[in-house]
Amino acid sequence: MLLKVGSKGDDVKKLQTKLGLTADGSFGPNTEKKVKEWQQANGLTADGIVGDGTWSKMFGSTPQVVKEDVVITPVEGLNIEKLKGTIPDTVIAQIAETAKKFNITNNLRLAHFLAQCAHESGNFKAVSENLNYSADGLKKTFGKYFPGTLAESYAKQPEKIASRVYGGRMGNGDESTKEGFKFRGRGYIQLTGKSNYVKFTQFIGEDCVANPDLVATKYPLASAAFFFNNNSLWTICDRGSSDEVVTSVTKRVNGGTHGLSDRLEKFKKYYSILK
Repeated sequence: MLLKVGSKGDDVKKLQTKLGLTADGSFGPNTEKKVKEWQQANGLTADGIVGDGTWSKMFGSTPQVVKEDVVITPVEGLNIEKLKGTIPDTVIAQIAETAKKFNITNNLRLAHFLAQCAHESGNFKAVSENLNYSADGLKKTFGKYFPGTLAESYAKQPEKIASRVYGGRMGNGDESTKEGFKFRGRGYIQLTGKSNYVKFTQFIGEDCVANPDLVATKYPLASAAFFFNNNSLWTICDRGSSDEVVTSVTKRVNGGTHGLSDRLEKFKKYYSILK
């Protein structure tokens, strides 16, 4: 879920009531100010955006449905409006600006991009890496970092796990700095590591190093497009709509072909809608 300036609806009213504001259902500057104050007082990143983390801490659970009107900004060469009802409105609302910044110039590129994002994020639901591994899960996924019985003392402790697994690489300091956790994976195709957060900050013009949660709350789609752009994935997308092309894109995104059937299914669905 994502509530920010411009959002409207019953969830905004619930939020405003919680913050002691007039519940008019319109998320404006005053609501944003109160959200920032609440986040700061509760040890959260004070960005004024209500994502899953803020909502969960405030109410104990995330809403089942977020109802708000999406404004679809036209982009030449893209049939964004056709995606209405197929992917979440919160994603549609990000497409136009993301497309302009990151060279999504045609429907073929957009279909490839959205298919990979949808698969990697569980249909646009996950915007932050889940590191709540059991001891067995750690051994299977990150075995080389947890020799012997070490996994037992790290199990179910995401901050400790990320600090160890990502410490001392990707621009992060060693485990003791906890930068591995601070710069854990965020966004629809998870931006990971301080070096990548620095590069993304330089491009996007907002300090995601000082405030890394912005990648999850404000830039989940843009950060994914940044990955595509930086890794020259558009040139692969431009080769066409065959299974072979989807497989090639998948290998660059995933490092292998994990979930290929789902990625293929999503690509075909989106491309048929967008054409």
